[in-house]
Amino acid sequence: MTDEPNAPALLRAAARNNAEWCAAVSRAGHFRRGLWCSPRRTPPLYPDAVTLAPSATAAEVLAGVDTATPGCSVKDSFASLDLAPDGFEVLFEAQWVHRPAGAAVAPAGGRLEWDEVEAPGELGRWEAAWSGGGRGGVFHSGLLREGIVFLAGRDGGRIEAGAVLSTGGGVVGVSNVFGGSGPDAEAARAFALGTASRHWPELPVVGYEHGADLDAAVRAGFSPLGPLRVWLRTS
Repeated sequence: MTDEPNAPALLRAAARNNAEWCAAVSRAGHFRRGLWCSPRRTPPLYPDAVTLAPSATAAEVLAGVDTATPGCSVKDSFASLDLAPDGFEVLFEAQWVHRPAGAAVAPAGGRLEWDEVEAPGELGRWEAAWSGGGRGGVFHSGLLREGIVFLAGRDGGRIEAGAVLSTGGGVVGVSNVFGGSGPDAEAARAFALGTASRHWPELPVVGYEHGADLDAAVRAGFSPLGPLRVWLRTS
């Protein structure tokens, strides 16, 4: 955990921000005390529940989601739940990260030209690039609104890298960073930070990463806040 005195508040803000993003993508669900949950299955790669406080219990989470059909997943934002007795397995573990408001931002650099996606048709092309052409219909045109920004890195008009910024919880969330494992992904994260600084200079930036992406986030100036787990029901 970071030694910043406001780390618990930042951790809760990061969880809330992520839950609001999941709710916007899913167009479903509702907020309860300590929890966001959807009683119907959410889009691929998006959880059916996100805990907002470490006091949320397994019983509270399971009461708000559909466990009767395959694919139920839960974002355990504080790594505080044990859902194994209920037929879940840990899909992956990660770290929440944050970057202070007003921190210096390096230019994106690299070979790509960067802009913000504004047209629904462009959003479809952005999603095709993000998913490698294998998934569609996750990101709907209603997401192109104030407080959410899709960023695209282009090579001759073709989208090859990108990221999403979303406000909520008093912070800016960075998610869906893509661009392979090389400099394009690094440039995507740098451009996201620069865009967040321009649009919302007073807000800290948060997200979550694991593995090599966590290392890349730390190189970009993020600090770890605390662990999370994503559970998937397999039986």
